[in-house]
Amino acid sequence: MADPKGFLNHGREVARTRPVGERVKDWNEVYVPGSLLPIISKQASRCMDCGIPFCHNGCPLGNLIPEWNDYAYRGDWGAASERLHATNNFPEFTGRLCPAPCESACVLGINQQPVTIKNVEVSIIDKAWDTGEVAPQVPERLSGKTVAVIGSGPAGLAAAQQLTRAGHTVAVYERADRIGGLLRYGIPEFKMEKRHINRRIEQMRAEGTKFRTGVEVGRDIDAAGLRKRYDAVVVAAGATISRDLPVPGRELNGIHFAMEYLPLSNKVQEGDYVQPPITAEGKHVVVIGGGDTGADCVGTAHRQGAASVTQLEIMPRPNEERDPAAQPWPTFPMLYKVTSAHEEGGERVYSVSTTHFEGDEDGNVQWLHLVEVEFVDGKLNQKPGTERKIPAQLVTLAMGFTGTDQDNGLVSQFGLDLDARGNIARDADFQTNVPGVFVAGDAGRGQSLIVWAIAEGRSAARGVDRFLTGASDLPAPISPTDRALAV
Repeated sequence: MADPKGFLNHGREVARTRPVGERVKDWNEVYVPGSLLPIISKQASRCMDCGIPFCHNGCPLGNLIPEWNDYAYRGDWGAASERLHATNNFPEFTGRLCPAPCESACVLGINQQPVTIKNVEVSIIDKAWDTGEVAPQVPERLSGKTVAVIGSGPAGLAAAQQLTRAGHTVAVYERADRIGGLLRYGIPEFKMEKRHINRRIEQMRAEGTKFRTGVEVGRDIDAAGLRKRYDAVVVAAGATISRDLPVPGRELNGIHFAMEYLPLSNKVQEGDYVQPPITAEGKHVVVIGGGDTGADCVGTAHRQGAASVTQLEIMPRPNEERDPAAQPWPTFPMLYKVTSAHEEGGERVYSVSTTHFEGDEDGNVQWLHLVEVEFVDGKLNQKPGTERKIPAQLVTLAMGFTGTDQDNGLVSQFGLDLDARGNIARDADFQTNVPGVFVAGDAGRGQSLIVWAIAEGRSAARGVDRFLTGASDLPAPISPTDRALAV
């Protein structure tokens, strides 16, 4: 145990963010560089090394949290990095982007603020990179088997790295022009600078993984033909179909899916554009959807110089504290969350629904009409007399995703079965109805968290390894029971 009295002597501290007026003028990460390390030893000491560490249960990867907390407290960064990488291929991603269900499950969180697990995690991996602890792990021998991974998001990258390290020859196919999937083009730079992706890709290349960008399986190359070329295939194409809002005026100019809007600002940071083709500059911006993607749109609009930013959510405003009856510990509660983007300004409006859009004579959106709503006996009802309109010259739809793309030929060319939710069906080994074709991440699970994507990629890799060799020493963090119980 790091410090038997750590949780008594120290309160919770988190990474400091840069002043709002400074950070909205650039696209760098919002945190003060170097602000974590001075507090991490104290924060790691708050870990109680519980007899039953519920943080393990809260983390889909089964991260060995008490172990690397202890090493971080003692300043043994090499050992902490080894324990961290034992269960997680990309802790620098999760340490920045994961909503930290492990912290919701922390035993200390029953009656105090939980351990800052996420901040400790990112401190360990950043220190490991700085000191050269992260190195390529080249397999000792090759199996002679080949694997194609379709998609280079966190699930695809995790599966590819695990399979490469197992000795298989792996090629990752990505339809975009750069590797990273939504990590690259869905996550704004201010949440995670893309240098973190770039150095992982270089590590994977040094280990032997091959990458093919600008290739969409199903359109550019035939999926069935790809299956014949490789001994196994992992489909990690994500859940890329955005949920639409079919109301009058939807066809007006200036209304875009979040995944049409966000990637363009990332491409500016990559040097592809001087100015994004879709910009919030000088406009009244409305973001429909109250989740993380919506918050990403809010932060992006601030940096582009929006005249105003309003975020709409159809659900009521969540509680600020856990409701023990409705969301008991150690479940992951739905709480009111103020992200860095929300700190930067704008208005958040809850319990409202869009009725229609209104445009000008040139077909450009100008107004959004909404009405207040309430749930009565599980049914959503509009409240009479609450209709109003707000200015909207740019609208982003950030209402989630409905499933993987079924129009590009990938599903039909493979002949894959779908489950009742429209996701690609798979068995306990993550294998589809087509022998040798596996699925991981949002394509099989539906829209979910980055930590689940990495866990699924690791588990699918074990299934592929077993299929190719008859046995596997690769870890599988997700059991069939885990998948059935997870929300």
